[in-house]
Amino acid sequence: MSTSDAFRAEVGGTGTGTGTGPAAPGGLLDVLSLAAVVLDDSGRIALWSPQAEELFGYSADEALGQFAGRLLVDEQHLDLVIGLFARVMESGRRWAGGFPVIHKDGSTRLVEFRNMRLQDDRGGRYALGIATDQVTLRRVERELALSLRLISQSPIGLGVMDTELRFVLVNPALEGMNGSPAQDRAGPTAGETPPFLRGDAIESVMREVLATGVPALDRFMVGDTPDDPGQERAWSVSFYRLEDPARRVLGLATSVVDVTAQHQAAADAARARRRLALVADASARIGTTLDLGQTARELAGVCVPEVADLVTVDVLDSVLQGLRTAGAPTGPARFRALAVVSAYPTEAARAPDPVGDLGEYAADRLVTRCVNTGRPVVRARVTGQDLRRIARDDDSAAVLAAAGVHSYLVLPLVARGEVIGALGLMRARNPASFDEDDVTLAAELAARAAVCIDNARWFQSQRHAALTLQRNLLPNRPSHRPGLGIAHRYEPAGATSEIGGDWFDVIPLPGDKTALIIGDVMGSGIDAAATMGQLRTATRTLAQLDFDPAQVLHHLDQATAGMDDTFTTCVYAVYDPHDQRCRISVAGHLPPVLMRSRRPPELLDLPTGAPLGVGGVPFHTTRLDLGPGDQLVLYTDGLVETRDQSLDERFGLLLSLLAGPRRDLEDTCDLLLRELRHPGDHDDVALLIARTQAAQSD
Repeated sequence: MSTSDAFRAEVGGTGTGTGTGPAAPGGLLDVLSLAAVVLDDSGRIALWSPQAEELFGYSADEALGQFAGRLLVDEQHLDLVIGLFARVMESGRRWAGGFPVIHKDGSTRLVEFRNMRLQDDRGGRYALGIATDQVTLRRVERELALSLRLISQSPIGLGVMDTELRFVLVNPALEGMNGSPAQDRAGPTAGETPPFLRGDAIESVMREVLATGVPALDRFMVGDTPDDPGQERAWSVSFYRLEDPARRVLGLATSVVDVTAQHQAAADAARARRRLALVADASARIGTTLDLGQTARELAGVCVPEVADLVTVDVLDSVLQGLRTAGAPTGPARFRALAVVSAYPTEAARAPDPVGDLGEYAADRLVTRCVNTGRPVVRARVTGQDLRRIARDDDSAAVLAAAGVHSYLVLPLVARGEVIGALGLMRARNPASFDEDDVTLAAELAARAAVCIDNARWFQSQRHAALTLQRNLLPNRPSHRPGLGIAHRYEPAGATSEIGGDWFDVIPLPGDKTALIIGDVMGSGIDAAATMGQLRTATRTLAQLDFDPAQVLHHLDQATAGMDDTFTTCVYAVYDPHDQRCRISVAGHLPPVLMRSRRPPELLDLPTGAPLGVGGVPFHTTRLDLGPGDQLVLYTDGLVETRDQSLDERFGLLLSLLAGPRRDLEDTCDLLLRELRHPGDHDDVALLIARTQAAQSD
């Protein structure tokens, strides 16, 4: 807008709207109602304004030509007034001050004067007096002084913009928010627009307030200042339109409150809630299985991306071997890598030891220091030297550097008072360095996960021991038996704690006979495997006495009674190839399947008896006549029992699988295990299939 345009807009005001009408009252001069009086050099009133009539009570007709002193001043002050008038007229210096004036109604009023000398083009001199009611003036002065003091001393940033959104007034608080500390001054001055009040979006808000008059309150803004770049601050900003009493738009006012502390507190609270949620999530997500690798991956998965961009989980090889170090370790350490998980695809994932590998690290490596001391090691800002003490070799250190890894934290995994491994955390894309809060959170996650990892490690050890014992107690591949083809399988349970109770055996007997036995010790683990070994030994001893199957079970029942309330189900059968008869007895076990040539397979309807160890329950022997090619399928309950199907449904599926075309015995075993078993099944399985053969036939 040009100067002439601004002048025309000002004189036009909001009066007639044509640009030529008088301005509507409402400005500061209107509030003061300034009266103008002009005196000639003799002190007579030459000019008289309407405001003078309002202030003194005399009309222009009554005042013009009168001696001002005699008209307006009490007799006792007349000499003083004449002297002041003469001084102004002679010296040309102005005079200002308050003076009591006689109103037309006879009352006395205190009036504030500003007197100055005027001169016309002929050399004539006049005195101009500008006057206003002193009470009104003092009230306006107090209000203005109070306003200025409030603005300048307010801790809230306050500013005024013109209609072009240019700052014309800012207080020290707002100036300080702009990054330049306010200097001592009598009042606020204009300042540069703060960075957080710049931009198209905020300008759009301000222009809308300027156009509509509707305030925009408590707009939350985040940014930084020139004096503290990169340090996030927060402000609550409000805008409202300024108008004069005639409702002319003067500009825009803004108030700014620094809410950085509240913003930081809210951010800290939100961060704390997220971290509590992460800890709660870790409790649910870590340790869902007793698989060591899966548990390590669960721990690493919880840590990304909230805590780190790249996570490694390693366990001490000495812990896996069941070895304990006397005293505090000080030397190198060997680690088995269990998990490497990244928050996003990155070359940095190639730098740690591959999962499953063994790595040995010297005592000066950060991970070794961590497990040797049992304390976290933090490198908030890693250096090239740090990376060489983190990565497995120099090439891996270069990969980490190229990937932008800038912060590192490694924590010990401590379970039951023993350091079992380490949790390594790295940040690359996440710009923040690891701090004490991160250490506290990661330590909480590590502590919770360490117990789960140790449980998985312990169960893995137990699983290995139980499997070793179980396989050592089970027979080797049975030797060729007259008149019989035999195939067998043993599959351990998916869960460590379920291993150990199932067994089978093929026992040579006098007269070319063969004893077949399959059983299931109720219980699991090493104890069940040990009990199974005792029963297998007792069964082999009794079998050599050529007892009837029911008698064998009777003696086993008596032997089992002394094994700490251990119950066992089993099937014991003896096949004589000479008469092609099979005698069979059951102790609480699932029924065998008989497969005859050209007939559908069937579950044998045999007296089930009671499990061994119950005591006092008789057993019965059933005699079966078998023809060439007939098959007897013995199995434990892990083959057919599931949690989501009834036993009848599973029996039906077993019989349908066996009803197919004639197969090799080994193929039949594979088929049954493939179709009836699922990964992670919670019971082990023993399977024994015998097929009768013609004399001298394999």
